[in-house]
Amino acid sequence: MTYDALYRQSIDDPEAFWAEQAKAIHWHRQPDRILEYDTPPFRRWFVGGETNICYNAVDRHLDARGDQLALAAISTETGQRQHFTYNQLYREVNDFAAVLVSLGVGRGDRVVIYMPNMAEAVFAVLACARLGAVHSVVFGGFAPHNLALRIDDARASLLICADGGMRGGKVTRYKPLVDEALALATYPPKNVLIVSRGLDPELTLIEGRDVDYTTLKARHAGADIPVTWLESNEPGYLLYTSGTTGKPKGVQRDVGGHAVALMLSMRTVFDVGPGQVMFSTSDVGWAVGHSYNIYAPLLVGATSLLYEGLPTHPDPSIWWQLCAEYGVRTMFSSPTAIRVLKKQDPAFLTKHAMPELKWLFLAGEPLDEPTARWISDAIGKPVIDNYWQTETGWPVLCLQPGLDLKPVKYGSPGLPNFGFKLRVINEVTGVEAAPNEKGVLVVQPPLPPGCMSTIWNDDERFLRSYFSHFNELLYSTLDWAIRDDDGYTFLLGRTDDVINVAGHRLGTREIEEACASHASVAEVAVIGVHDELKGQVPVVFATLKAATEGIERRLAGEALQRQVVEQLGGVARPARVYIVSALPKTRSGKLLRRSIQALAEQRDAGDLSTLDDASALDEIRAALVRGPEWGG
Repeated sequence: MTYDALYRQSIDDPEAFWAEQAKAIHWHRQPDRILEYDTPPFRRWFVGGETNICYNAVDRHLDARGDQLALAAISTETGQRQHFTYNQLYREVNDFAAVLVSLGVGRGDRVVIYMPNMAEAVFAVLACARLGAVHSVVFGGFAPHNLALRIDDARASLLICADGGMRGGKVTRYKPLVDEALALATYPPKNVLIVSRGLDPELTLIEGRDVDYTTLKARHAGADIPVTWLESNEPGYLLYTSGTTGKPKGVQRDVGGHAVALMLSMRTVFDVGPGQVMFSTSDVGWAVGHSYNIYAPLLVGATSLLYEGLPTHPDPSIWWQLCAEYGVRTMFSSPTAIRVLKKQDPAFLTKHAMPELKWLFLAGEPLDEPTARWISDAIGKPVIDNYWQTETGWPVLCLQPGLDLKPVKYGSPGLPNFGFKLRVINEVTGVEAAPNEKGVLVVQPPLPPGCMSTIWNDDERFLRSYFSHFNELLYSTLDWAIRDDDGYTFLLGRTDDVINVAGHRLGTREIEEACASHASVAEVAVIGVHDELKGQVPVVFATLKAATEGIERRLAGEALQRQVVEQLGGVARPARVYIVSALPKTRSGKLLRRSIQALAEQRDAGDLSTLDDASALDEIRAALVRGPEWGG
């Protein structure tokens, strides 16, 4: 069946479409109703159906592929590689579940997981799912204050943490961060379960609260823990995302709809099936990590590669080496990671033959055309953009190479995914935007399976945050977009990343695209800075592929402003261009534009809990003191 026919059915007859897709997973009890939509925009999928996502990801495969590799956990930081077949994964998950049961964890209890990309993080997630407990993964190294906020909001009964994580050879000790977070928390959990990798020689346990996983595992090894069958709409996990009020939003995901959506996406979008290999480079603490490091590959009986380390260590060919060694079919990474590789010797990209690699998917930040063309040409593989959010849990916009690959249009993530009734509307009138006219990308509810159910314990905030922006009941992505004559959508940046220059509204993405198209540029961030005359002016911060100094930097700055003017006109001319050696990013690779803007306007940089490398922010400060390479 073609994409067009299936998509049309998913919109015109969603109940029939999703009833068919639901056959791909195991149901302990079949659903009574496919869709309940009595109180819009709240919806419930596969009502009355009972399933368990751990059973679908592990137990279901034991007879047919018990000896097949399920998980390869690779750390270039510790130098360790661990391999687990489905049989071995079953044993590890049951052992972990037995430990959780011994600590009183059961159905509906919340468990915070504070770990890096290590095998035990996967075991912990699946063990929670097995018991019907609600996991909330917080990426390792997150600041204590923000960890405490998440613990309190979830009212966690248990916190699981590693003793430490590593990045670039540097150890981050997690236990002191956990101790501080629990001192700050109003509702600290009764126990902390510590998985030690021997990274913290000063590790100390607090008697009566802290317990050692290895000790408890030995005590309960070999236990078989029965799965807890959950009604499809019970919460499966919480994943916190930043909120404008400072209080994080607990995105709540269900069980049945999530499993069905991921199964479909693996077949049609990511083109991965039983026995094949998927390599997602995300952190397990992010939405991609949940969906495509852990759940989706295992749901289809594939092999998942879990990687801890940098894309440049021990050398910039490491990812391609792993693709070659493990026969990776589909790789999923981010534009930011590819831009890091852009600054390296291109010879590393062709160091390893990768005959099995079929697709490179990129998401997380807008993918500019120069970066997409560069990496596709360099490795000789198709690059497939896709767009989604923590809230959606799987792609909103994408192509479907596993089903019916439409032409790739660089700069666009593609066409609407199944069940997403997308529109681009005028932000003021709410009227449908004409083809190639800028507007806000919205989803007409009901949201399809896989998307968030609500915000944990805060339905009102769910409505206010996502459905209150227009007179019509619509889910706002809060992203600017245009849709071309062929139905392809192009993202232009966040609606709050708009620069108003003397009445002209400019998306930062548009200016970033213009700068990124210059051959010397590796990465760029554009912000709007207050200006007494024009209201705001665009300011560019760029890193270059090759190190430069003095006159070369000034020439590069001048070239970038000229590039913007040539492509977008004089109204978009940057007021200043700074050439820097690094841009501040979160651990997931997102540029911290708001923090850069705050420093440029001599304000406090704000919440830096997700900052990956503090020296990058120092680089911005130094550049502001030094002065721009172009402008004044």
